[in-house]
Amino acid sequence: MSKKSDHPQALRTEALETLLIQKGILNTQQIDAIVKSYEENVGPMAGAQMVARAWVDPKFKSAMLKDGKWAMSQLGIKGAEAQHLEIVENTARIHNVVVCTLCSCYPWAVLGLPPNWYKQPAYRSRIVKEPRTVLGEFGVSLGEDVEIRVWDSSAEVRYLVLPQRPSGTENLKESELARLVSRDAMIGVGIVKNSQYR
Repeated sequence: MSKKSDHPQALRTEALETLLIQKGILNTQQIDAIVKSYEENVGPMAGAQMVARAWVDPKFKSAMLKDGKWAMSQLGIKGAEAQHLEIVENTARIHNVVVCTLCSCYPWAVLGLPPNWYKQPAYRSRIVKEPRTVLGEFGVSLGEDVEIRVWDSSAEVRYLVLPQRPSGTENLKESELARLVSRDAMIGVGIVKNSQYR
């Protein structure tokens, strides 16, 4: 069970937990298991696992770029909202960024909950019209020789960006690489940096 809090959302969560337990729908162990699963297995860390595996395993990367759902299955990642997951790769000459212009379709299974800005009309319209400017506002500065590709998610297809592997990470293990990968980098509004040299 979560710690007591005065925050309204936390109070609502505690009330819901109490109700579920009182009604016999769930017990505290089941709730703890769900919370642990979301903390350890669901969310950006699932996508980060896929990215790190692609960085260290060329065969996995090649197959992942052809079939994102297959890559998810290889790592035990499940999610109905990612029935058709396309992986788009950043290179020295191409930078990909993801949006959903109609609503906020998003691959929850590999990225967790969408950030608030992703759902806002300002991001959804501006990233299409002025991607270089918007990326600059996120701290992503790209040379004029880098082509920016904007991918529009829908109910039928979701996208995940395979960021470039940062230099100086050749000796890192897969698990160490995964810790470098952020949700924003997998949306395309961030760059993966080698934290060893910060």
